[in-house]
Amino acid sequence: MQNSKVQNLKTEVLSDNWYTLRKVTFDYLKKDGTLETQSREAYDRGNGAVILLYNLEKRTIILTRQFRMPTYLNGNETGMLIEACAGLLDEDNAEDCIIKETEEETGYRISAIQKVFEAYMSPGSVTEILHFFIAEYKDSMKVGAGGGIAEEQEEIEVLEMQFEEAVKMIEDSRIKDAKTIMLLQYLQLKGIF
Repeated sequence: MQNSKVQNLKTEVLSDNWYTLRKVTFDYLKKDGTLETQSREAYDRGNGAVILLYNLEKRTIILTRQFRMPTYLNGNETGMLIEACAGLLDEDNAEDCIIKETEEETGYRISAIQKVFEAYMSPGSVTEILHFFIAEYKDSMKVGAGGGIAEEQEEIEVLEMQFEEAVKMIEDSRIKDAKTIMLLQYLQLKGIF
């Protein structure tokens, strides 16, 4: 469905190096009936998927730790970020993507996943919709070391921790990643543990 308040849309590609940064100029019909010309930049990196693995018997979850340059540039002294396993969809659907990413990043081969919601993570500047999943894991599902794919410049540490410890890590800011916080709080709200 098109928004009739948006008119005369013009798009200019500012960068197409890694992903695509566009400048969009448009007229917006205001409540008073006047048209106001506005300009915004939108970064298109594609859509993604994220998953939180949990083990009810052990009361544990699986997270990852890796270097994230944007956080380093914004005051994270080490640039290391603790987060749930995630990846871009590329050509896959969200379910296939997250199953593949889970094995590549964590070493766990899962098949039964549950989609819990979708969310725009930074709608003021990024086009991405993120598909959120949870899945139960068992030690027997571990088929590799994880750590990501070297060709994609991934060097990922796999972390298994108590669910309660992860919640404390939100409170003391050791976990600052929004998608991870959302999934941990989802497990809390649903009383899964």
